[in-house]
Amino acid sequence: MIPIVTTGEAAAPESSSFKGEVTGLGHVDTTRETTPSAAAFRLDPEKAREYMKRIEKFRVLVIGRANAGKTTILQRVCNTVDKPEIFDGNGNKIDNAVVEGTLGRGHHNIEDELVFRSNSGYVFHDSSGFEAGSAQQFDKMKKFVVDHAALRTLQKRIHAIWYCIPMTDYHRTVTAAEQKFFNECDTGHVPVVVLLTKVDFLHLVAMEELLDEELEMEAAKSRAAERESQLLGKWQAHIKHMLDQCKFPPKIYLPLRRMHEERADCTALIQCTANALNEEGLQRLLISTQQSSIALCIEYAVYRAMGGMMRKAWKGAENLDMKEFESDMLSWFPEHQMVSDLRAD
Repeated sequence: MIPIVTTGEAAAPESSSFKGEVTGLGHVDTTRETTPSAAAFRLDPEKAREYMKRIEKFRVLVIGRANAGKTTILQRVCNTVDKPEIFDGNGNKIDNAVVEGTLGRGHHNIEDELVFRSNSGYVFHDSSGFEAGSAQQFDKMKKFVVDHAALRTLQKRIHAIWYCIPMTDYHRTVTAAEQKFFNECDTGHVPVVVLLTKVDFLHLVAMEELLDEELEMEAAKSRAAERESQLLGKWQAHIKHMLDQCKFPPKIYLPLRRMHEERADCTALIQCTANALNEEGLQRLLISTQQSSIALCIEYAVYRAMGGMMRKAWKGAENLDMKEFESDMLSWFPEHQMVSDLRAD
């Protein structure tokens, strides 16, 4: 999976617009995120721990049209197949029968909190799609974003937004709804990550195209992966070109594969979200909350803690605090406080 990172560049020239056949990623610059990105605001380990205690949970708003695969993604992130428990804005649990009946009629309450028992460190808010053009629905979502992006209460503040665009609708990836959101909804310091969901559907599209070109079945199968990659590149480039011209473009574009598989890897999603955050305290919270990839914890711990120690050494620091270094390393891991307590005993 290749995340495309928006770096604030000007919109692509007309020559790179979506016209004719585009293969690969065309004129769109892409960046493979191979190392953790530096946060704009860095905290010392002690302040970072205090900051994380005050926030407690990493809060994500998930936006997308119906059947975009939002719930499946949340289940994979939390490593479960169970449905979430749902609480109202005051922390009262809502009866699942009531919730399912409401969702079945297409109604969502964006204020409700979705929490999975397998990982209660995440709190999700689900915004129903507003592709039908309901001004009232859009205004409610916009108010929620604006209010919860600037809340003084850290526990209720949203930290990231995942905007899902399903590739099953690849002919209408950027609709009026997407353009309205990214032109009118200023999320402030809260980064928006565009997730291209159900990417595997493009394999079927690739096979149909190859068979329409009168290839034999075996020949089509052997070339399907290459054609699928070209299709993804074409539509990913188109989406980025369209949304980058909006007033408030997303921070990163990330295609997600095989989310229908129970053991799907969400490391790229967590890493891209962490890299989009501009506060190291939030990066620590997210990385230590996720439980699917110990390698990701190690990567950030080494990059941040080891890098910080080396910078102090290069500046000529005579006394390096090894306890502070150990605490800094452990803060990137799940249950780091418990580990610290065990070490202290």
